[in-house]
Amino acid sequence: MKQNWKPGTMLNPLPAVLVSCGDARRSNLITVAWTGTICTQPPMLYISVRPERYSYDIIKEHMEFTVNLTTADMARATDWCGVKSGRDFDKWAETGLTPYDGHAVSCPSVAQSPLAIECRVREILPLGSHHMFIADVVNVLADDRFINPESGKFDLQKAGLLSYAHGAYYALGDYLGHFGFSIRKKK
Repeated sequence: MKQNWKPGTMLNPLPAVLVSCGDARRSNLITVAWTGTICTQPPMLYISVRPERYSYDIIKEHMEFTVNLTTADMARATDWCGVKSGRDFDKWAETGLTPYDGHAVSCPSVAQSPLAIECRVREILPLGSHHMFIADVVNVLADDRFINPESGKFDLQKAGLLSYAHGAYYALGDYLGHFGFSIRKKK
């Protein structure tokens, strides 16, 4: 038997990412779990942010941001950036995270992040409590430490990515198989 619950945000787990925004003069970090891929060609993703958040106006002014994937080692800093405001704190200094110059955008990425996705906002969609920033991916910065030297592929499992579900953080678990493994012919 299943219980009927009122409608809610039950799609879990989600990535817990740090979104960096701004420029060399003023930048900030915001923790976001409302994010995801929305298109392959052209590559696009979204983040949803409450308009009252400090980073909202920064992103709206610059029309760009960087999605920084987080790791278990970054869990404390990721949580801190989600509960403290950039209006009151320099989140870079408070967390010990290091800004890394953007390549295709003016906002920095997080040096400790294994993968940073630089984005330009295409559209802002007001939805209610959150506004969705629909963005084109303009560059990806991948940390050499997580690139397999033989295949040249990024090793997400080695990176130890962080996820978020029902108010809690989790490190992603064991490798189960690759896309299409269920129909692959046995050798």
